[in-house]
Amino acid sequence: METVSGTVLLGESFEPVNGRVVVENNRITAVEETETASTDIVLPSFVNAHTHIGDSVAKEAAVGLSLEEAVAPPDSRKHRELATADRAELVTAMRRTLRFMRQTGTVSCLDFRESGVPGAEALREAGEAAAVDPFIFGSGDESVLDVADGFGASGANDNEFGEQRAAAAERGLPFAIHAGEPDPTDIHPALDLEPDLLVHMVHAEQDHLERVADQSVPIAVCPRANTVLDVGRAPVGDLLKYTTVALGTDNVMLNPPSMFREMAYTAKQFDVTAREVLGMATTAGAEIAGLDCGVISPGRRAALTVLDGDSDNLAGATDPVRAVVRRASGLDVKRVIL
Repeated sequence: METVSGTVLLGESFEPVNGRVVVENNRITAVEETETASTDIVLPSFVNAHTHIGDSVAKEAAVGLSLEEAVAPPDSRKHRELATADRAELVTAMRRTLRFMRQTGTVSCLDFRESGVPGAEALREAGEAAAVDPFIFGSGDESVLDVADGFGASGANDNEFGEQRAAAAERGLPFAIHAGEPDPTDIHPALDLEPDLLVHMVHAEQDHLERVADQSVPIAVCPRANTVLDVGRAPVGDLLKYTTVALGTDNVMLNPPSMFREMAYTAKQFDVTAREVLGMATTAGAEIAGLDCGVISPGRRAALTVLDGDSDNLAGATDPVRAVVRRASGLDVKRVIL
């Protein structure tokens, strides 16, 4: 048995409770409210709802380029870099990124992995030694579903994905697709595929939101990447009124996969509360991927991040939730329990 003490951000409301979390056999067995001398802040570890880890071979390579020049298949800077990277280089780069994610409190990421079956296998190998278990949305044809956790489509205007969608449904695996990043024209075609996850939705309009609600489709938003690529701002506050919204960091070549940075940017740039943002960074991503984490509650997997509440950065904070979302950084991470 192990105990973790401090200010515990409890349940889906992240209610601050002074006490301790009891862990046995990698599960939370109890959360006990009690006096404690610990100034630590205990929160659920993050689930990064949208990444492209393969981009780890070319960090900063696409900054200053347009969306099409940076990441659009098949001839963008991103895809040229991936084409020239050998497998050992790719696996090493992805493993290093996954290690950084663990160090900064992330338990899993929902990754769109390029390069078909070999790409998915390379990411699986990278994750084995990194203590972060990526949820892999594979690409290419339906054969990738033999090794991936689901299928990730680039966008409905890029190609036909009906066969891959049908294959995912037949296997009971999720189908995710980018939509509404450069403009709204691919949103309705994406929704026609009855996806399990939409990514971006920067240009979502009222009729799209109504369909999203009718079909109960969750959305992953990536505000910092949208800013770097100058494609616009997702209507995050409106999206939250219609469906589950999770937070992702997108391309590693554009931004470090730090959920602390993503939360702070989102909280300060959009009309959302700190609790909403923390839920987007933890509970929502876990729910989308069917992971048994993202909430501190008895019976859940013990995926916990412990922050030093007495660090030079966090000492004196009057609201622990706001402090975590708007102020904390990887330097405040004292311990990650996965």
